Amino acid sequence: MKQGTLFIVSAPSGAGKTSLVGEILTRGDNIQASVSHTTRERRSGEKDGVNYHFVNQSKFLKMVDDDAFLEHAEVFGNHYGTSESWVRMTLELGIDVILEIDWQGAEQARKHFPSSQSIFILPPSKQALQERLTLRGQDNREVIDRRIAAATQEMSHYIDADYLIINDDFETARAQLESIITAQRCQLPATDHQDLLNDLLT
Repeated sequence: MKQGTLFIVSAPSGAGKTSLVGEILTRGDNIQASVSHTTRERRSGEKDGVNYHFVNQSKFLKMVDDDAFLEHAEVFGNHYGTSESWVRMTLELGIDVILEIDWQGAEQARKHFPSSQSIFILPPSKQALQERLTLRGQDNREVIDRRIAAATQEMSHYIDADYLIINDDFETARAQLESIITAQRCQLPATDHQDLLNDLLT
């Protein structure tokens, strides 16, 4: 069985990575999102175990001590982490995994999975980034200002990724993300088609 691929998707807040990944998961097959653990408060409409595994800080730190995370980081005062055992088990089943993560976590994840594919999503402008953060109505002005201030440093890490997508038009960005996943699945060695290849070449 061909092992699944870990797709690491990074972006500053407001660039649209969550919407793009959500669309890919709805339209695609044989692909799952990694659900991170976090200590931040649950937002309106979010579900435990679907959007995140919401845990308190003591439980999170216990998981850190137990080396349960593939990566973990503190972002704007909240902790986030990805279960390493779940990712490995899912990939071994031949299922692709999408990991939505900041640049720090992406750096850690690539060390554990050198064959992963990294994708960085950027907004078309800083103005568009600020408008998106404001319109989504999830954060107050102070948090939005902090996110904008951090965005320049975050976006400078696009160079570490394998692919770059500018999310100006959503449908174009979605098609580009789908194309990256499709291309990876067509990459040799084509073990998914071994029976066919044996038949054609004998």
